[in-house]
Amino acid sequence: MAPVQLAPGSQIGVYELESLLGTGAFGVVWLAHRSDTKERVAIKVLHPEAAVSRESVERFRREAWALSRLQSPHIARMYEFLTGPPFGMALVMEYIEGELLSDVLKRARFSVEDAAGLGIGVLSGVAEMQAIGIIHRDIKPENIILRPNENGWHAVIFDFNLSRVKNPNGKMSSLTSMHAAIGTVPYMAPEQLLDARRVNEASDVYSVATIMYRSVAGVLPFDTRESLREKLQQEARPLPTGRDDDVAKGFERIVGKALRRRPAERHANAQEMLDELTALVAGG
Repeated sequence: MAPVQLAPGSQIGVYELESLLGTGAFGVVWLAHRSDTKERVAIKVLHPEAAVSRESVERFRREAWALSRLQSPHIARMYEFLTGPPFGMALVMEYIEGELLSDVLKRARFSVEDAAGLGIGVLSGVAEMQAIGIIHRDIKPENIILRPNENGWHAVIFDFNLSRVKNPNGKMSSLTSMHAAIGTVPYMAPEQLLDARRVNEASDVYSVATIMYRSVAGVLPFDTRESLREKLQQEARPLPTGRDDDVAKGFERIVGKALRRRPAERHANAQEMLDELTALVAGG
């Protein structure tokens, strides 16, 4: 039975849909609640049009597999993976109350200290992914929610639809055809622009650094009509923090290293960059 269009009040297992939270290329995300406990959840449902594509179905299953293995507080937790009529395939995840980082950055810039805190949170989540062989490939402000807490906010990553994972033999598996570019261009590393199959841990590091750069500067490292060509041929512009203290200088250095054009010149992985940033914040 083919999946059908859903609406508020539709039932998916023990969950009742409330309202649409967002839509993407492969699926839609609904706010829902358990019929018995009324606990609120977010449910991502594969588009009916995408459900006829073997590649889209496999990507959806891969996202469920990735989320099921991750426990970081900086990654949205998955509760269940459901299949069956009339909805097709659905991921039941924790509902994160907060604001998308992309919306925050439209109206505000971060201090160096806040940007460092943002980076530490995001890198913590990315480091856990990389430790079990997952490359996200689409780290961007639209995939990060700032959840309010007693210290201000807490960064949480979601949406693993474009992730690349290691097979049991240790090799990277991918649904991406040769030379295809997968991701979101402004946040993609140069090598990812050329061929998404060439991505490694340093590629996600580049994406996180791009977010940190934008959060402080208010613009992207490459922010012109020629940005694509520049990214492939030139180094990123130095981050303008407007400060001359040790913390700001250290922050500029760490972000600058993570934005190097050649992957071998960046931090090798998220944990390496996280360690440097944590030491900077701690005054080490």
